[in-house]
Amino acid sequence: MSNLVVEAELREESGRSAARRLRRTGKIPGIIYGGDKPDLPISMDYFTISKQLNDEQFHTSMLEVKVKGSRGKNTVLLKASQWDPVKDTVTHLDFFRVSASDSVTVEVPIIAINSEKCPGVVAGGLVDIVRHVLEITCRADTIPDSIEIDCSEMNIGDTVHIEDIPLPEGAEVLHDVNFTVLNLAAPTKAEPEPEAVESEAGEEAGEATADEAAAEE
Repeated sequence: MSNLVVEAELREESGRSAARRLRRTGKIPGIIYGGDKPDLPISMDYFTISKQLNDEQFHTSMLEVKVKGSRGKNTVLLKASQWDPVKDTVTHLDFFRVSASDSVTVEVPIIAINSEKCPGVVAGGLVDIVRHVLEITCRADTIPDSIEIDCSEMNIGDTVHIEDIPLPEGAEVLHDVNFTVLNLAAPTKAEPEPEAVESEAGEEAGEATADEAAAEE
């Protein structure tokens, strides 16, 4: 279980105007919901929560939200985040109450390991991750930080499908099609540089003009 803790305060006002005023003071509004309990509107320090959001584990782990002035324990998952499309800053966070034994569905990142010296990459191929995240279902207290795919034996043209990936015990990916997660693609053919093409075209034009001049003489 994660020991990640979010410090928060109770939020008395709601609505867009109240949220804007809150953000101007360096706070971010949020809400805790679910678990057959009343919704709990909260606010968090902008700089602290922004740093936590940069940690991938924060998005896939059970969190404890400590709310100043509120009794009881808030064990949650980060369910959704809203962002300013222009400033790319977080504007609101939703947390969903969970217990350790709850079955949850979350998105977990895919990481390719041991790819630098695999036969395909040594031969000039490229590791192409088709699915950067997988939506898995598992217990809330067993959510993996990531799912690793070992590329050490891969050759050019090899493909890894969802059914090829060993998932953590108790985890599953619901799927009807054995879709591709990663492949080792052949190197792409280098295109001639634009300057080189223009230079060759200029030389050919120059040769043609010289030939025409010689013919006229």
